[in-house]
Amino acid sequence: MKSIRLLSLILIGFCYINTYAQQPAIKNTYHTPQGLPKLEIERSMIFTPNDTSWLYSHHPAIISFKGKLIALWSNGFKDEDSPGQRVVYATSTDFKHWSAPEVLQTPSTTNDTLNVLTAAGLYEHKGTLVAYYGEYTKHRTQTKLWAKTTTDGVHWSKPIDLHVPLIPNHGPQRLQSGRLLISGNFMFPYTDDASGVGVWKYNSFYARDLYKQDNSATFYAPAKVNGFPPLCEGSFYQTPDNKIHMLLRVTGQGWKGRLWLTESKDNAQTWSKPVETAFSDNDSKFHFGHLPNGKVYYVGIPDTLHHYDRNPLIISVADDGKLFNHNYIISDEVYHLKKEGLWKGGQYGYPHTLVKDGYMYVIISRQKESIEILRFKINQLH
Repeated sequence: MKSIRLLSLILIGFCYINTYAQQPAIKNTYHTPQGLPKLEIERSMIFTPNDTSWLYSHHPAIISFKGKLIALWSNGFKDEDSPGQRVVYATSTDFKHWSAPEVLQTPSTTNDTLNVLTAAGLYEHKGTLVAYYGEYTKHRTQTKLWAKTTTDGVHWSKPIDLHVPLIPNHGPQRLQSGRLLISGNFMFPYTDDASGVGVWKYNSFYARDLYKQDNSATFYAPAKVNGFPPLCEGSFYQTPDNKIHMLLRVTGQGWKGRLWLTESKDNAQTWSKPVETAFSDNDSKFHFGHLPNGKVYYVGIPDTLHHYDRNPLIISVADDGKLFNHNYIISDEVYHLKKEGLWKGGQYGYPHTLVKDGYMYVIISRQKESIEILRFKINQLH
């Protein structure tokens, strides 16, 4: 009897170890750029500053709206996420020629100091375009998510307070159920209001008493309490089984060159405990999406040999939504910085993608100073 009981305990322990030692099935096969095919691309510089003003540009997003491409980004005096940072946009009808930036919104003040605005993505519903932006104080407090709408891409509504204390990583994406989901650092707001400006609910894989807001300063504390590295800047995709896979960046001293993963099986209402994957990462934002044939793609910087260089820009495709084993170089050309600034750097910063009419568009910041857009025919992907 004792031997049977001992054997049972050994088997239970073995199962426990294997369950928690195994990594999720989601992984990539990127190692180095050597030998990878390089895509034929077109490129266009949307905005490059002069030598004296508005020297910081980052957090870009792109959308096609009523015959125009519309690009949105954060625009600051010199340093990253500093007081006075605004949100601007530019338009193009042919990809090559872009309008001068127009100001979408300037920040309000708190105690006579300008707040900070962060571009937070674009979304369209039934002929109305929604532009999102976050706002917080110089000290990363009083975080708010705002929206503005337009029906012509020129005239915008007054700011709409969405009552969500979040600086989003990407704008809303539609789930298979029709629900909209926003990826933050650890908060993931959702709504069943298709307009994108209705009532949003939000949740997290963290206990609610561990956070009051989600921005670039608040993701460290709850991670430390839970024994996780600093998890931030999520991007997700959904598979045919309705499961939502939210991949997360790790930054700071916790960076070990791997993305982490949290998942939802109930339409974004609850999220699993995050775990480390075998998906490599350079310590940067990334974007997941679906190709017209249903395959899942990732656009980002998976290199781990040159931490934070953010080069080369890679697209990886998974046939099954798990193994991202078709890797291509989108671009690896070097941009030379005009003016130094706080945290300015990284060749291909914070990509956001758009698939339309046989092309993929990828908008990026260049060393957090200029905004560039690339495009390529998706029939080059296999």
